[in-house]
Amino acid sequence: MNTDNNPPIFSKIFAQHWPQLPAVMHKHYLNRPCTDDHTRVTGTINVWCARPVKLLAGLLWRLKGIPPHCETDVPITVDYHSAPYNDHFRFERTFLFKNKPPYRFSSTMEPISDNLVVERMSGHIGWLLRYTWEDQKVKLNHQGYTLCLGKTRIPLPISWLIGQGYAEEWALDDNRFAMRMHISHPWWGRLYQYDGVFTISLLPGTTDTKGSSHL
Repeated sequence: MNTDNNPPIFSKIFAQHWPQLPAVMHKHYLNRPCTDDHTRVTGTINVWCARPVKLLAGLLWRLKGIPPHCETDVPITVDYHSAPYNDHFRFERTFLFKNKPPYRFSSTMEPISDNLVVERMSGHIGWLLRYTWEDQKVKLNHQGYTLCLGKTRIPLPISWLIGQGYAEEWALDDNRFAMRMHISHPWWGRLYQYDGVFTISLLPGTTDTKGSSHL
């Protein structure tokens, strides 16, 4: 895919660091704005949550957010979608837990300015974060929470209550990357984590990972 005339959404977010990203990260973040681009990754992850999260499990399952569950080697598919009418980057995650129906957790990354992004989730809750490229890793750094009502964002000072998010991704080879995400609280420590390895299985405009791209 030639992206010269319509660069990927994340090329602007990573700015001068975009050319430094390894090939698998260019594939991971290849979707362009105002298109119907679709990228897919598949893999297995380990999911863990602490007791405070387990106590809220009933509510969290209904909200369709991060799965409040502990299990290792969970098969997962993540589909990345662009939309024809904006520059948003949508994640559609499908977890295949044992003895449970497929669980879907969706969220949308909406660029705000420079490398500041809001991840909009169910319940109109947004996670504010900054994308950086440091130490050969893509890092998602916590900047707070917000209430998303249409195009209006209202700051939610609740990091002290539900903890701070963090995530990082790093290349394993040209088609595989690893990632780790966690939520930590200043008093209660690590509340939630998932980590795993993913393989690029579909690129926009192709039926596999072999579609060419000019990056």
